[in-house]
Amino acid sequence: MNNTRGRFFALEGIDGSGKSTQLKLLAQRLEQAGRPCLTTCEPTHRPMGALLRQILTRQVRCDSRVVAPLFVADRLDHLLNEENGLCKAVEDGLTVLTDRYYFSSYAYQSVDLPLEWVIEANRPCAELLRPNATIFIDVEPELALERIAQNREGTELFETMERLTRTREQYFRAFEAQKDVERVIVLPGNQSVDAIAQAIWEQVEQFF
Repeated sequence: MNNTRGRFFALEGIDGSGKSTQLKLLAQRLEQAGRPCLTTCEPTHRPMGALLRQILTRQVRCDSRVVAPLFVADRLDHLLNEENGLCKAVEDGLTVLTDRYYFSSYAYQSVDLPLEWVIEANRPCAELLRPNATIFIDVEPELALERIAQNREGTELFETMERLTRTREQYFRAFEAQKDVERVIVLPGNQSVDAIAQAIWEQVEQFF
């Protein structure tokens, strides 16, 4: 067993920000540097995550007051499940990279619900495992929607100009509300893929 605790980084951004691509590039670079990685995403591919994906693709309709707690339940299972829970992975010395974590809930769910309520609902997750850093790739909604249109056949539930604009605003509200307890790194997402990857690497390598 590895007695050295691992690191945990969450990549965040509105849909179309490029965070999924950047997570893969960061994982490759960490592996090349001899840092074993676990890459993951939310919603998960476990049962509660599968239900959330059905909601996001409009196969299942739910009130926002139902959706927000489902994200919390999926996140807690992500952290604690016996198969590949993130808490154990970090304890075992892995570097864990997740595509979305609780700041996604703070931003997306607080468009419909009070931000304070969403933060409080996710408190058990934060107490179990807080990221060493949350990396937010900031893009304007117009660019995000252009990228979505180029890369996918259809849009998901939250992928409209109005919704992405409000979600981006809520991200920054959440960053301000949590500035005393969270380390958030905001990087411009309108650069080339390689430039963003380098900027992320320069931030992440400081934690080793």
